[in-house]
Amino acid sequence: MSIEVRIPTILRTYTGGEKAVSGEGGSLSALIDDLEAKHPGLKDRLVEEKNGADDLRRFVNIYINDEDVRFMGGLEAPLSDGDQVVVLPAVAGGAR
Repeated sequence: MSIEVRIPTILRTYTGGEKAVSGEGGSLSALIDDLEAKHPGLKDRLVEEKNGADDLRRFVNIYINDEDVRFMGGLEAPLSDGDQVVVLPAVAGGAR
C-alpha cells in the first residue's frame, strides 16, 4: 500500500526538503506512525496528547483526497492504496 503525503514548506525540514513523501497504513494514525519511523520528529508536529489519548493538533489540517479528516474519524480515518494526504498548517494573522 502506498499513500502520497504532501508536506507543507514549514515541515519539510523533517523530510529532507521533500514536498511529497510516501507512507503506508490502513488509518491516518498508522500512516503518521510510519512517517515518524521514516522522518523522526514529524509526528510531534501533527499529533498531541489530550486526556491520555493522541489527537490532531488544533492548528494542523489534514485532508484525505480533499476531505477534512476531522469529518472522517480523525486519526482513525481509513486509508486505501493510492490515497493522497495533504497536511496544511492553519495560518492566521496579518496587518491592520
